[in-house]
Amino acid sequence: MKKSLKCLIAATASVVSSAAFATTNMEDPLYMPKNRELYLKAGGSIMYKTIEKTIATEKKGIDGNEEFPVWRFTGDIGYGITDRLDIHGRFGYTKDDDCDREGMHRGRVGLTLRALTEEDIVIFDVYADAYLSGITPMKGAYSRYGSDAAFDFDNYSNGRWGTIAGVRAGKRLGKWTLAAHAEYLQTFGNHNNEIAIDPELELSNLGFPDKISVNLKSTHETTFGFDTMFQMSPKWSLGAGFEYIEHYDNGVEGIHTKLHDAGELNYLQQIVKNKLLAETIDMNDGWDEYVIKANAGYQMTDSVQLIIFGEYTFDEAHSQSQNATDLKMELGARFNARF
Repeated sequence: MKKSLKCLIAATASVVSSAAFATTNMEDPLYMPKNRELYLKAGGSIMYKTIEKTIATEKKGIDGNEEFPVWRFTGDIGYGITDRLDIHGRFGYTKDDDCDREGMHRGRVGLTLRALTEEDIVIFDVYADAYLSGITPMKGAYSRYGSDAAFDFDNYSNGRWGTIAGVRAGKRLGKWTLAAHAEYLQTFGNHNNEIAIDPELELSNLGFPDKISVNLKSTHETTFGFDTMFQMSPKWSLGAGFEYIEHYDNGVEGIHTKLHDAGELNYLQQIVKNKLLAETIDMNDGWDEYVIKANAGYQMTDSVQLIIFGEYTFDEAHSQSQNATDLKMELGARFNARF
């Protein structure tokens, strides 16, 4: 009887300790730093992807191409102003030699408020972030491909600032954490871009300089997702999730750069300008992403975690999208630390 009682007490203590640890596990989808607590997450990953066939990728002759390795590096930082309010930042950098494209693929800084806590029916957070893609200009080139021309991206910035508003809700049930989130991104149109004109297009005689910038329209994105985590023990946890991201089409409102007077050829300059704007006023380059995520976490010390994670992404792209992929597979690791 005494032996059975000891086993029951030990098992109960294990469940309680695992459930209690979930609140401080930085991979918990409802994790929030305590008052004056600082957390850092730094990771790297390698990605493999194959390009989907669209009008844009077919024109450039890259449909079906494989890109590997694609290197990705991420860093997250957050600080608890109070137990219910934090300031945070999320940053990421990608380098893809196969398509000569590199740069920041995410950047945001903002605040999260915990409106409802563990004592309420559900945990409920609201957050607002500044979107930092405007830090670097969108860079690319307008180049000849056969008898036609197409745009090449050189970096991962869209050159636009923006705002993000989001909500997150969830519940901890013993060793399990269940959460869902939704957010909306609004960017602001500007001319923070540099587009090199391929000399083979022979537009210099029509008053076009080597580089131009265009006035881009504002655009937006919507994101929905859910995440779960199972706290196996104080040392080990498993996580999984799904996310849907809708990237809306871009559009050009006009050429910002003042073109040189082409004299007697000015009418040809206007024809080329009008053709370019007609092709880009609605670029039809959006795409929808479906992301499946999984991770395993190991608590190395009281304040340091090692996380192994993987993602599988498939998408549905519009006809002019250059971001269309048949699949993307990513595998990586990160270290989380609390101070």
